[in-house]
Amino acid sequence: MSQVNAQKNIADDPAVLKQYLVDETGTLNPAEHKNILTKLVNEDKATSNQIVVYLINSLDGESLEDVSIRLAEKNKIGKKDRNNGVLMLVVKNDRKIRIEVGYGLEGVLTDAKSSSIIRNVITPKFKQGNYYQGINDGVDAIIAAIKGEYTAEDEGSSGSGSGTCCFGIPIFVMIIFMFIFISIFTSVLRRIFGFGNFIRTGKKGSGGWGGFTGGGWSSGSGSSGGSFGGFSGGGGSFGGGGASGSW
Repeated sequence: MSQVNAQKNIADDPAVLKQYLVDETGTLNPAEHKNILTKLVNEDKATSNQIVVYLINSLDGESLEDVSIRLAEKNKIGKKDRNNGVLMLVVKNDRKIRIEVGYGLEGVLTDAKSSSIIRNVITPKFKQGNYYQGINDGVDAIIAAIKGEYTAEDEGSSGSGSGTCCFGIPIFVMIIFMFIFISIFTSVLRRIFGFGNFIRTGKKGSGGWGGFTGGGWSSGSGSSGGSFGGFSGGGGSFGGGGASGSW
């Protein structure tokens, strides 16, 4: 009877996720949980992209893809007008993982990139038993992919587009030259025009998202300084984009 109820809960009645990170397996310690949760909250605050991580023990015989899409659809991760939600579903005992991508992010977080993140970033750490590092690095890679800073060729590839630009010059060399140029240019401006404060590093913020204590997560559409509890879904839609994997 308990097995039947478990199947019904996970497939027919998907969980309502109250936080960006929900760990039903007890895998993450409090510090690890807070670090990842903080990163996810910051991403929503900065970009409105909502990334949710959900750890469960077993699918109880259900399809990974079916459970993942139902969870994403029920919780409506992402904004209604942007469909910019992502669900990372980790099934620990079944050793399966899926990244479910909302309609609005399928162009940047493609199936190929999602698969590469799973194969090259997440599962190698999972195989070592380091679930925290795998999830944390996976979240970083998802955020980088959305920003256009991660490509499927970045991992384990020596192709022409990996790590070089501008006639084969390494990217880090170009960055060094840019910093040197900016420093010289700024120095010249200050000497010629006396702009002692011409270049500023940016004004102080208003405390960012400040009083976060690891509580519930919001859709990002509430008041700017409110609490982080009571998420009821941002209205995001999903169409099956993403990738699955195992370890």
